[in-house]
Amino acid sequence: MSLEKVALRKLLEIFYADNGRRVHLLRTDIRNQIAREDREQAGEESEGGGHFQIPFWADAKAHVAGKLDLAQRTAARILKNKGRERLYRLLAAGFLIWWNEKRRWRNEEFVYVPRSVKIEYPLDEVSCIVRVENTLEVTVGWHRRVIYPYFCETILSDEAARIGLWLLAQALPTYDSADLRILDVIRGTSYSLADVPLKGDEKSLFIAKYRAALADWKRLRGEY
Repeated sequence: MSLEKVALRKLLEIFYADNGRRVHLLRTDIRNQIAREDREQAGEESEGGGHFQIPFWADAKAHVAGKLDLAQRTAARILKNKGRERLYRLLAAGFLIWWNEKRRWRNEEFVYVPRSVKIEYPLDEVSCIVRVENTLEVTVGWHRRVIYPYFCETILSDEAARIGLWLLAQALPTYDSADLRILDVIRGTSYSLADVPLKGDEKSLFIAKYRAALADWKRLRGEY
């Protein structure tokens, strides 16, 4: 079952999407799961590929590293994939707003760190493994920032950011939690624990929302 091993950003979107969007996300996930099962049963290899956001995020990192211009690269990607034009433009515009504003606010230089976290964090209470991967890391003066991207069209609410940051802090214990950020890429807004302080209920809230999402997944799966 795909929700048993799932990216943090995907869970946050499912947790906080309105009902129509939530059902759409779960049905899409179920159909993808069925297609994977059918391929495995037929002895076929996985199609691979992946989400289009991943090459976008690689471009964003390269922009931070000074290796390319994100606006130009995005235009080139749109020429190759017109069906993703709207989302490519939203992602690029949001990221550039955030990146340019952050640099204006600070006098210190932002330095790209060529390192990316890839962690599978187990939530044993619900037999779930949450994937945390493809982070962007920079240093700003003496400070380090580890940025986890949220690409989804569902707005990242304060509560979603709070439980997301809690999960990141659990999954990345070698990092100072004050250095962690979740970036709502489309909105160009980043969240830290200074913005959304922990209240102590994050684990129980995360688990309750996961159980509810899993129950919905299983109910909808029975229709196929």
